[in-house]
Amino acid sequence: MKTNRLNIVLSLFMAALFLGTFSMSNAQAVKLDRKEKKEVRKAQLTANFYALDTLLKARSFVLEADFLQNNYGDRVPVSSNLNFIMVNKSNGVLQTGSNMSMGYNGVGGVTAEGNIGSWELNRDAKRLYHTLRFSLLSNIGHYDVFLTVNADNNASAIITGLGRGSLTWNGRIKTLNGSRVFKGQTTY
Repeated sequence: MKTNRLNIVLSLFMAALFLGTFSMSNAQAVKLDRKEKKEVRKAQLTANFYALDTLLKARSFVLEADFLQNNYGDRVPVSSNLNFIMVNKSNGVLQTGSNMSMGYNGVGGVTAEGNIGSWELNRDAKRLYHTLRFSLLSNIGHYDVFLTVNADNNASAIITGLGRGSLTWNGRIKTLNGSRVFKGQTTY
């Protein structure tokens, strides 16, 4: 009886030792060299490029801005849940906001909401980036948006109106459901 228990314990110990050695040797085999890492990164970027392509074609996304930049190159970090560009089918929202003041929209800035007019989406599968040009017709003005999105999901949108000057939103593209933006009152 003691011999059976000893054999069972010894067998379990050997099995655990064998599995531990196997998993350690397997972990060492997973290490990728530089070329393989580059190929994996390229595959990830390609998959993300096509996911972004689907999102942009569906006209259902939000650019959450981390920085705003004027036409003189002054760049300011901003709250991404208050500074965004939202596209939902044929409607769009451009909003600037601040945590420090109230503003016209109740969140320290301006909110322009309206209908999307022209829409021109181009993609470059070789260099893995998209360009999108659309217009937003709102009650406070007409805005042209030129959006550039690369496969890393970094996006830049240059907004121009009827007057001189421009404002650039720099941030990331998110789905409507994955975004946590807060839309203020529409400015009239």
